[in-house]
Amino acid sequence: GTIVAITTLQSRLFFPMGQLLNVNVEIQSSLALFDRIFEYLDLERDIVDRDGAIELRRDEVRGRVQLDDVWFRYERPATSEWVPEGAGSQDRLWTIAGVDFTVEPGQLVALVGPSGAGKTTLTYLIPRLYDVNRGRVLIDGMDVRDIRLESLGEIIGMVTQETYLFNASVRTNLLYGDPDASDEQLEAAARAAHIYDRIMEMPDGFDTVVGERGYKMSGGEKQRLAIARVILKNPNVLILDEATSALDTHSERLVQRALDPLMHGRTTIAIAHRLSTILSADTILYLDRGRILERGSHSELLARGGAYAALYHEQFSDGRVETRCEDGLVLATGEVVTEEAV
Repeated sequence: GTIVAITTLQSRLFFPMGQLLNVNVEIQSSLALFDRIFEYLDLERDIVDRDGAIELRRDEVRGRVQLDDVWFRYERPATSEWVPEGAGSQDRLWTIAGVDFTVEPGQLVALVGPSGAGKTTLTYLIPRLYDVNRGRVLIDGMDVRDIRLESLGEIIGMVTQETYLFNASVRTNLLYGDPDASDEQLEAAARAAHIYDRIMEMPDGFDTVVGERGYKMSGGEKQRLAIARVILKNPNVLILDEATSALDTHSERLVQRALDPLMHGRTTIAIAHRLSTILSADTILYLDRGRILERGSHSELLARGGAYAALYHEQFSDGRVETRCEDGLVLATGEVVTEEAV
């Protein structure tokens, strides 16, 4: 009995002693991790408010967006000398090279072109996710660098190609758009985004946890939830970056139906590879290698027979576009015909 008691006591003593010895290992590894974390937190931010930056009141913002001779590159050159426009092969060093365009309040401007043309980068310059190397980005005639970042974030809303959802409830994810929104506003935004019925089918409704990055929801559901979040935010300027690119036809139509009322009467810049989603744009800009090669309406660019027309005919070789409007179907020529006539 004594031997059994001793061996049992030894095992009971050795186990906590081993754990105690491992504490030092965990402390040392944690200290190394904390060093890296604090080193990251202590980094100086590249984009900060200028001295004297002003705050825009949302109710006074009209939403006129202008890019004035904008040049941008991700890696700055070793020399401070700027590469002038038309400098030949050196222009390839620039992600955005000499871009000019204006979006009037309430207009829809669409950006199209091949992958890597600089479309997404161009939209990042408006909310100052990056700053231009040369030129200006203006909102209502004011350089965005003279506007407080917090104020700029309030007037600009984005729906990106990749939806960012947090491991929290549907309600919490929606409240990122407007922390003070009421339950009635949440429901109205969800209905406008055509996601309310799906939320009600979930086990806990608006209190259902969506999982890390929203893995419990489909791609179309995540996109519509992101649209509902932007509806709650009610921004003056809306940026849509390939909001329907990875969706099937049914989900794309649901998302497009959610986007239509969101874009109505609001300054909108939309990036699209599926041209059926931007036929009604006031202006279409065709970008390639950071430059605007063509600009105009859908019918004007088709008649011109350039790069946009070639891209269009690649997607719709049969001449018919699978998109709808209130009056019927939109054909390749831009003509609207009723479903009965079809």
